[in-house]
Amino acid sequence: MSLYGVNGTNFSSWCIRKCRPGLKSCRVFSRAVPQMPNFEYQPKKYLGPSYEKMQNIWATNIISAFAPHFKEPLLIHDGKMQWLFDHTGRRYLDMFGGIVTVSVGHCHPKVSEAAAQQLNTLWHTTNIYLNPKLHEYAAKLTSKLPDDLKVVYFVNSGSEANDFAVFLARLHTKNSDIISLRNAYHGMSYVTMALTAQSSWRNSLPLAPGFHHTMNPDVYQGLWGGSHCRDSPVQTTRHCDCKPDECNACDMYYGQLEEIFKYSLRAGNLAGFFTETIQGIGGVVQFPKGFLKKAYELVRTNGGVCIADEVQTGFGRTGEHFWGFEMHDVIPDIVTMAKGICNGLPMAAVVTTPALAQSLKGAYYFNTFGGNPVSCAAGLTVLNVIEEEKIQENAHVVGTHLLKKLAKLRDQFECIGDVRGKGLMIGVEMVTDKETRTPLPSNHFVDIWDDCKNMGVLIGRGGLYHNVFRMTPPMCVTREDVDFAVGVFEAAIQKHQKVFMK
Repeated sequence: MSLYGVNGTNFSSWCIRKCRPGLKSCRVFSRAVPQMPNFEYQPKKYLGPSYEKMQNIWATNIISAFAPHFKEPLLIHDGKMQWLFDHTGRRYLDMFGGIVTVSVGHCHPKVSEAAAQQLNTLWHTTNIYLNPKLHEYAAKLTSKLPDDLKVVYFVNSGSEANDFAVFLARLHTKNSDIISLRNAYHGMSYVTMALTAQSSWRNSLPLAPGFHHTMNPDVYQGLWGGSHCRDSPVQTTRHCDCKPDECNACDMYYGQLEEIFKYSLRAGNLAGFFTETIQGIGGVVQFPKGFLKKAYELVRTNGGVCIADEVQTGFGRTGEHFWGFEMHDVIPDIVTMAKGICNGLPMAAVVTTPALAQSLKGAYYFNTFGGNPVSCAAGLTVLNVIEEEKIQENAHVVGTHLLKKLAKLRDQFECIGDVRGKGLMIGVEMVTDKETRTPLPSNHFVDIWDDCKNMGVLIGRGGLYHNVFRMTPPMCVTREDVDFAVGVFEAAIQKHQKVFMK
């Protein structure tokens, strides 16, 4: 192991400020920081506004409803595959993927070429005309879904897709009640803010009516769950009485869903049941095995449709399956998708059955920018790259390797309460102690988070208490990359644990 530095040379700029350059060890960290993997790419020279001017523009001209990450926000200038570069040319391993959005790699050459070629051919028509890229992409995308999920409607964002899915469910069933899970995040429109059930994402205004939130089936922080309950290479360390072929936690959480039907819904008024297949912003929360399957049966028996939010889990990110719902052995009536669909270009989609789509015939429903030719060209190429470069397989192999390495850190450090996920959709929940599972306070979390950034690794953040590290890198990431990320993460925890574990 050697000390990390810019592009794998000597010391990060942060470490230089703490130690004397040229040392063979570092007094700040209890062990040497791993060396950054080599990457053959020269970032473009930054010619934009100064860092100070950017900060001033942010403070003066941009609505600051959400502050940039880190104590010293990054000015990201360039990106290539799993790597990002700031305005000084410093390199960072992107372990967050632009909030689970960069699926096959920053500026992937094939995707970039397809988008550029389409830009030089036709930018925009809207779908009042036939356009080859929209139709080619629609056929390719729907071929990736099972059974009768063959009709697609293109929109621009995950929030818009989820908003439309709620509208479609209500229109089709002629009912209004929608059930979602506590701790869920589904978007920031007027409708999806009501669908969302995290207090930090719900403004203090009257929200859209007709939404009910059932208990979140979280086998780590919830009332029930244990070491046999979730479909993951890594299980929670909570004690579990379940046998290999049963899940008591599933039955208990299902009982809570039945309570919603009993006490909160008006009989015959259910429109739909809306869930992520792994909760993303909620902290990469996985449900007990069998829960969604039983829930779908209950919903359909009561006249509702089942909606799978694949905005973060789709396009092979969970490794074993192309869609997250497949790990639950269910087939939804409506599937929403965005983020990784286009590797970062703004596009989203809602896929449903012909029968549900017929419900739209009563009035016009139109989206000016949905199915933009440039986005469709990029999206079509993303699907091809996933197949040709075995991106889904890489997510499974590298993600499982990463999960198992993080599980070893969980066993080593008292502050790591849980490691969970599938493929390259991974969460690490930080606590003050394993017994109480009390969330690690924000100031301690941010210290670790910032040090990872200073050592060249960018990790996301999530969970109701913002105490979950989210690792969702571009799916082209390598074993060597994630070994480096785990080494940096370990070094940051070692540095700070003596302070916050007192």
